[in-house]
Amino acid sequence: MVTLCSGCTLCLKDCTFAFLVTNPKPPPVTTVTGLPLALRLLRLHPCRPTSSTSDKTRRYLLPSLTMSSTAGASAPSSSSNCATTTSEDADTLRRNRILSSTLYFDVPVSKAPIIYSTSYDISFLGIEKLHPFDSSKWGRICQFLIENGVLEKTHIVEPLEATKDDLLVVHSESYLKSLKSSLNVSIITEVPPVALFPNCIVQKKVLYPFRKQVGGTILAAKLAKERGCAINVGGGFHHCCANRGGGFCAYADISLCIHYAFIRLNISRVMIIDLDAHQGNGHEKDFSDDRRVYILDMYNPYIYPLDYEARRYIDQPVEVPSGTTTDEYLMKLDEALEVAGNAFDPQLVIYNAGTDILDGDPLGRLRISPNGVAIRDEKVFRFAHDKNIPLVMLTSGGYMKSSAKVIADSIINLSKKSLITMGGTPRTN
Repeated sequence: MVTLCSGCTLCLKDCTFAFLVTNPKPPPVTTVTGLPLALRLLRLHPCRPTSSTSDKTRRYLLPSLTMSSTAGASAPSSSSNCATTTSEDADTLRRNRILSSTLYFDVPVSKAPIIYSTSYDISFLGIEKLHPFDSSKWGRICQFLIENGVLEKTHIVEPLEATKDDLLVVHSESYLKSLKSSLNVSIITEVPPVALFPNCIVQKKVLYPFRKQVGGTILAAKLAKERGCAINVGGGFHHCCANRGGGFCAYADISLCIHYAFIRLNISRVMIIDLDAHQGNGHEKDFSDDRRVYILDMYNPYIYPLDYEARRYIDQPVEVPSGTTTDEYLMKLDEALEVAGNAFDPQLVIYNAGTDILDGDPLGRLRISPNGVAIRDEKVFRFAHDKNIPLVMLTSGGYMKSSAKVIADSIINLSKKSLITMGGTPRTN
């Protein structure tokens, strides 16, 4: 038994370990610098826990204590066996749904790793303008890229719509059924007049564009593994989890993308780098007890969603309060990426690249310059590129008209730096 720091001891034997918490509150890790010796040493162990602070990690570690303290206990009850069988049945059903899905398809090498459909853009009698989100942002991003000569229209990859069976990989039947209520959709999208329309119209004008974007996010993982990176010019619905939507997020595209990658791409370790100004509470809840997923979330803690339960599941939280400037933000990002790279060895990175961090964004409340956004994106792409890790970029939030051009300019910069190949050249390993 080796004492690592006040209140903690570590027992190392073969490839297992037990993190013995002898203090009700083990030493916290609240910043990305000055990590305690305990965490640094734990990273050296083959089992490599992700963080000493999140509830997710404590779930990984404490079963070792439970097993040793209950040695000689009675065999599991029949109800426990029944629960195990039910879980196995659910896993089998999920796997079969993923394997039978048509959302993965072969993309010709002539295509660029840019996924978009004109169906992404939401136009609904003008009422979409009642929400601060620019629902035509996605199309304008591509238009800027085409006008700049970086992208040809015929080289854009168009995804398929996610079907009900595709969505059931993560979502519950009851949640999907709840979307047949226009009132529920109006609450999720935060546009009250949506409640007044027949649901068939809401499905076509609001939810269909979201389902197309979900298809784009899922396909992006396959394309990223083939090309090194891929950008879905949409998606990033990080406030939606398996059984609840909100914050203009009706479907959990990030969670769906990861589950498809687990099965179809034979991937077992995924890192989510969520740099939207808002906390990604949806994927945090979906992967609250899944050690295959490491979450780095850099967010403003004083704005929506204020989900304190979900914060317990973030492996590496980095708080950037209102008013954070470009230089301070980028310094924190450098530190965060270094820590993440040492803590976890992913086979896929999901990068949620919200532009609501821009100076002047009414909801993000940060003060990052347009050039700062381009530098941020370049840092994340380089992090994955240097480690030869496939990366999926999602555009996520951004509540100013200027966001579209900022994103396009950032993609142009990535192309100039050879961090993304717009001509569709296959990746070489």
